[in-house]
Amino acid sequence: MRAPYGSGPLAPAALAVRGAALLLALVALAHTLVHGIAEPGLALVFGLLVAAGELVRRGAAAGEREPAPLAAAGALAYALLGDSAGRPTTHGALQVIAVVVVAQALAAVPRRACGRRTDADRAARRILTVGFAAVCFQPLYASGQAERWFGDGPYFPLFPLTVLALTALCDAVLAALLARSAARAEGPGALPPYGSLLVDEVRALTGTGVAIGATGVVTALGVAVAGPWAPAVLCGPLLLTQVSARRYTAVRTTCGQTMASLARATEIAGYTPPGHARRVAALATAVGRELGLTGPRLTVLEHAALMHDIGQLSLLDPVADGATARMPAAEQRRIALLGGAVVRRTGAGPEVAAVVEQQADPYREQPLAARIVRTVNAYDDLCGESVGGPLRALEQLRLGTGHDHQPQVVEALGRVLARGGLTQSGAG
Repeated sequence: MRAPYGSGPLAPAALAVRGAALLLALVALAHTLVHGIAEPGLALVFGLLVAAGELVRRGAAAGEREPAPLAAAGALAYALLGDSAGRPTTHGALQVIAVVVVAQALAAVPRRACGRRTDADRAARRILTVGFAAVCFQPLYASGQAERWFGDGPYFPLFPLTVLALTALCDAVLAALLARSAARAEGPGALPPYGSLLVDEVRALTGTGVAIGATGVVTALGVAVAGPWAPAVLCGPLLLTQVSARRYTAVRTTCGQTMASLARATEIAGYTPPGHARRVAALATAVGRELGLTGPRLTVLEHAALMHDIGQLSLLDPVADGATARMPAAEQRRIALLGGAVVRRTGAGPEVAAVVEQQADPYREQPLAARIVRTVNAYDDLCGESVGGPLRALEQLRLGTGHDHQPQVVEALGRVLARGGLTQSGAG
């Protein structure tokens, strides 16, 4: 599993992001202290909104892509704020950054007092993202250039929407960079391609990202008409969405824990060696990253690898060392289909069940996840049979690439093992 941002040794990219955010924050704070706060009432409203959004994230379930959407929307709204109750604002881009920095720092105090860690990478990413939006919007608005381009009528909202689209792309670039840095910190065997991570982050923008961006723009436009009271009304739906999303994430976490427990059932019953499912899941995930899988596709692979042997519980007598690769093809498919039927009842999703069901099919008829599970499972089985160690097991897989295993998957496995990421012993 990927380590959370901010843990483990820092890669140069993460250091660069943190350094840039720190420099920008210091410049913004110094400028605001020297020149004073413009529209202090608005600054207080949006500062409280960002701080409240950060505090509401308390108890957020692990795996949430944006654990503080209310804070993100409030920060974006302040960055995209032009008028307030029909009057032009003059706060500028640097004050936006300063308010967001102070709000995040204030919200971090009770979190640290309760023993919760501060996610430094996520905080740095927000500072840079909000700074990008403010720098794109505020100078053009203050100079009147935006009004000359878009007018002051119904077409003006196109300006903040355009800035929002560019900001979302900037955030995706930073998120992918930090995700790759976190993967690098785990070790050389788990480094996904940056392009795949970026595509995954861009796809994720269609979920909570759309709600955050839309709330930010609508809040900024609402303040332009109704004044500082608009955020209290317009941010309510996003708060309800956050609560619903958190409950959904909690359900998915419980489902994952259920699958991990079921995966151990074959070990407890003596059908598979101790630690087999865990080893296959870890190595399959590393191979999936090597082949460019990220996000939901990688999660499906990990869950399917955990559950790949659950169908063995239908056997009257355990197979020696749990190695079904030596069984007739028809029996392998029967066990795989039974395993898929069990997975469908766990709530893991049809994608996970399909991978489990297809793991025994000819590899040319399998999706990529099933090919990875098939190859990694065979590798762990061969290591457990004492065929001569990992190198000998990998050599036997290469000999079977013409019929049993996809050559690209076997070579990806070899690269992961050669880098020392997850050398398997099969010994539990």
